[in-house]
Amino acid sequence: MKNVICDYCGTPAEFIDSAAIYGKSYGMVYRCPNCGAYVGCHKGTDKPLGRLANKELRTWKMKAHDAFDPIWKSHKMRRPAAYKWLSEQMGIPWDKTHIGMFDIEQCKQVIKICNAALRLKG
Repeated sequence: MKNVICDYCGTPAEFIDSAAIYGKSYGMVYRCPNCGAYVGCHKGTDKPLGRLANKELRTWKMKAHDAFDPIWKSHKMRRPAAYKWLSEQMGIPWDKTHIGMFDIEQCKQVIKICNAALRLKG
C-alpha cells in the first residue's frame, strides 16, 4: 500500500474497498478518514488514479473530462496524443498533464482550452 497523504488536512489516507463509499465495490480507493476526500485506484493495484479529491474537486474533474474526452474519443487523436496536445496548451510538462492530478483552477483551464478547440473544429 502506498503512503497517500490528504492534500486538504494532511491525514494519511486509508486503503479501503470502494463499497464503503458507493455501496458497491468498484475496486480499491484511498480515503481520508478525517475529511472524506478520496481517489480510486488503477484496477487491481494500489496505484491512485490521481490525487485525493473532495466533492468540489471531483465535480470539476468530471467537467474537465466532459470537455477533454470528446477530443480523443472522436478518433482524430489517440488519448496520449490528446494529453500531449493539452500539455502544450497548458504550458506544463506532459508527464504532469493528467486530469486526475489537477486542482480546480487547472480543471477550469482544461474546460476553457477544450471548449475553444472544439468550437474551432465544429
